[in-house]
Amino acid sequence: MECVKRMEHSDDVQIEEQQAPLIFTEGPAPIIKQKNQIFTAWLIAFLGAVGIMVGLCLYKPDTYWEIILFIPDGLYITFKITLISIFFAVPIGFITGLGRLSKNRFINTVASIYVEIIRGIPLLMQLFYIYYALGSILKVSPTVAAVSSLSFCFGAYMGEVFRAGILSISKGQTEAARSLGFNRTQTMFLVVLPQALRTIIPPIGNECIALLKDTSLVSVIAVADVLRRGREYASSTFEYFETYTMIALVYLIITLLLSKGMSIIEGKLSHYDKSR
Repeated sequence: MECVKRMEHSDDVQIEEQQAPLIFTEGPAPIIKQKNQIFTAWLIAFLGAVGIMVGLCLYKPDTYWEIILFIPDGLYITFKITLISIFFAVPIGFITGLGRLSKNRFINTVASIYVEIIRGIPLLMQLFYIYYALGSILKVSPTVAAVSSLSFCFGAYMGEVFRAGILSISKGQTEAARSLGFNRTQTMFLVVLPQALRTIIPPIGNECIALLKDTSLVSVIAVADVLRRGREYASSTFEYFETYTMIALVYLIITLLLSKGMSIIEGKLSHYDKSR
């Protein structure tokens, strides 16, 4: 890696450090903290959500606390589907991103068609198609349909993230690696990808958070996620306002915690990059 950077620097001293391209995702807004700023928007939102949840449970424990006790198994299903979907979506996205960059016309065309089709069909429609349409031919369980839909849908979005991250690396890095005798595979995995991770990881994290939120759609195909459990409670008690208020607060707290985790990871990557 050191040799590659020296050769690129010697080829063109006037080239400044390339800025990462803007990548827009469906995830939450990045956490921007200015100097001497104690109360950030994230902190206000998090403390507000936790405070409202605790206050409601203290104000009307027979309703709000009972809702909290009713949904843990649904929360487990939500996290289970999210983790399994991410496990498949990230490799799909990586392969798709490489396919979109491939010089092989057939591979490039297949990857591009996949991205255009998946991004052009709503996720809810994909859930219905896999569970009901394909389910009439193949026996597809609700969980398998949910994981398949989320994996293929977000794999397409992550493919564009990988493609943009790889393109953010200067071509001089590739040329320098090839001049040192690296083949294309070695150049990609030993030179380009390690440098592209700083650009790729934050938007991938945002896509994972968006995937978690979109798991709420799987309740329409009888998956007992946290929203489905909330609907079951509301339909039996007719306390719709109280139930959906608590479900919304649960989703908000989870996504805020995950976005904070991604912000910490991004900060460590930036610190590591500056220290090199």
